[in-house]
Amino acid sequence: MKIFVSVGTHPQPFDRLLKELDSLIAAGKVKAEVFAQTGNSRYKPKNFATEKFVSGTDYENSFKNADIVVSHGGAGTIINALRQGKKLVVVPRLEKFGEHTNDHQLDLAKALENEGKCLSVYEISKLGETLAKAVRFKPKVASNRNLLVARISKFISP
Repeated sequence: MKIFVSVGTHPQPFDRLLKELDSLIAAGKVKAEVFAQTGNSRYKPKNFATEKFVSGTDYENSFKNADIVVSHGGAGTIINALRQGKKLVVVPRLEKFGEHTNDHQLDLAKALENEGKCLSVYEISKLGETLAKAVRFKPKVASNRNLLVARISKFISP
């Protein structure tokens, strides 16, 4: 099993995610080949490969080869995972930990999870349990675009 982790390019670190995953691998609770794009995080994982920033080609290859994508709540990473039909685990950055300026990623994670598009981690201690669930998870990758267009058409039609 291969896991690709992306924390995006946000200027604030996302050490909380990297530390927890490193700890889970060290304890043998996550058994996978893991590669992470760590961005501006300060923590240096000891138990999996990392790069601060990844070129476009390497980024796409990391997605393509992953069985599971673990993402911060950034729309770009999430959209890539959904377009490729990947099993997606979203760990939103939270303001209270200094990971972002507000909690909009939490709102996005909840909305996507409610639609069956991802699994979300709201307490970092649940990461291992959520990764175990992700192995069997079948994301709903169908777009709601047609439904939205139909509703708008009905609203504006006389």
